[in-house]
Amino acid sequence: MEKIGVLSLQGDYEEHIHALLKASEKISVPIKVIEVRNQNHAENIDGLIIPGGESTSISRLMEKSGLFEKISSVRKIMGTCAGAILLAKEVHGATHFQRFLGLMDISVSRNAYGSQLASFEAQITTVFGNLNGVFIRAPKMSLLSKDVQPMAFLGDEVVGAYQKVKDQHLIALAFHPELTTTKFHEYFIRL
Repeated sequence: MEKIGVLSLQGDYEEHIHALLKASEKISVPIKVIEVRNQNHAENIDGLIIPGGESTSISRLMEKSGLFEKISSVRKIMGTCAGAILLAKEVHGATHFQRFLGLMDISVSRNAYGSQLASFEAQITTVFGNLNGVFIRAPKMSLLSKDVQPMAFLGDEVVGAYQKVKDQHLIALAFHPELTTTKFHEYFIRL
């Protein structure tokens, strides 16, 4: 049985836990979900979801908990919104003391879709069909390498991407799939 962690330091981690459990049930693949709050929780996990929230706060809490090194070697990682920012190799609008995992060949611009008040829900085109995407202080992303495959679009803009780096699978989503669908969680479990 796979052990999938959800970084549970700040942000909407509870919604990801519910989405993972629902996805597991839908595809009949049993998993064990672990709330990752320190290095011990990150031991021997097969996958990790880094939720949306506030990327600066999550970064600081990861630093304080000593999680950066432990997390960077997890076999599969999905980052949504703030989690996508943490996965990116290039971040625009970051604070000078903010640290990132820098694992994925994407560039992101923090809060590029606007403030909390400018949050919105829109129809997006994904590899799983048309779905609703919820964008909350969402980053905009661009692909830095041909190795990164688009997974979701809002109009012409890429809002979801996948990259395999050696044996590691990485997914970055600018939106919050845990609020509208389990499709991305199902895919993540199956990786």
